[in-house]
Amino acid sequence: MAADKKLLVIGSAGMLGRDLMDVLPGRWQVMGADIHEVDITDPGRTELFIADRKPSAVINAAARTDVDGCESDLEGAFAVNAHGAGNIARACGSIGARMVHVSTDYVFDGLARKPYREGDPPNPQGVYGKSKRLGEEEVAKTLQEHIIVRTSWLFGMHGRNFVDTILRAASRTKRLEVVGDQRGSPTYSRDLAEAIARLLLTNYRGIVHVVNSGSCSWYEYALAILDSAEIPDVKVEEITSDRLSRPAPRPPFSLLDCSLYEKITGARMRPWRDAVGEYIKERGKAAVSVGSVHR
Repeated sequence: MAADKKLLVIGSAGMLGRDLMDVLPGRWQVMGADIHEVDITDPGRTELFIADRKPSAVINAAARTDVDGCESDLEGAFAVNAHGAGNIARACGSIGARMVHVSTDYVFDGLARKPYREGDPPNPQGVYGKSKRLGEEEVAKTLQEHIIVRTSWLFGMHGRNFVDTILRAASRTKRLEVVGDQRGSPTYSRDLAEAIARLLLTNYRGIVHVVNSGSCSWYEYALAILDSAEIPDVKVEEITSDRLSRPAPRPPFSLLDCSLYEKITGARMRPWRDAVGEYIKERGKAAVSVGSVHR
């Protein structure tokens, strides 16, 4: 894609959206839009909004990501995650634009014994996963020029995430309980944004899995966070998922095979531990910067 082509990021105020807005300029002429500018649940307004801006490509980073909240708001989850994605795809089709749609490991049931590949059959269990899977289907059937990027366990500078949760909890207590029977791949939103930029430089169409390399349980993830942050005096107890009694089911095993991404781009996602270490350093720099401003 040429550097002067327009690219629209929908969901630009979110965790991934803000990283995309940082990463993409210089390669493309980037425009951002969030819920205050465009309501993707309204097909007519979505089409007018996109047609007015005439992008060559649209990245849909907008989603209802509150997994438990989706269980009590089925209508809202499907309106954004499924039909909203379809509305964007139809709007892209009307002006000949390409679309990148961000999806999730929750489209799988988590019962596999090896990392999921793009062609493995989805079987979502909760409302969030079902709404995201329907969104994939709507994009794929509506628009030929699409890339569906599945990812997992996102953390980053611009949104709520597990790393921040653990660090805040460790500042208040010396004992944490963390689930050890769910396994996945923590993924730095900045790394995912860079990966999407690489994919946009290719002619690929279809589904592709993108996560930081390696895997862990939430319990192992918590230990790594505390180690990276050099917090030695907090004890972490491993518990099972049934202790938490959450409304939405979680896939116990949601590793995604990224070999197709590596083949398409020639790049490999770095290990999640390295990404967590960098994030914690950046988080510390941001805190120091904010503190300096308020002195």
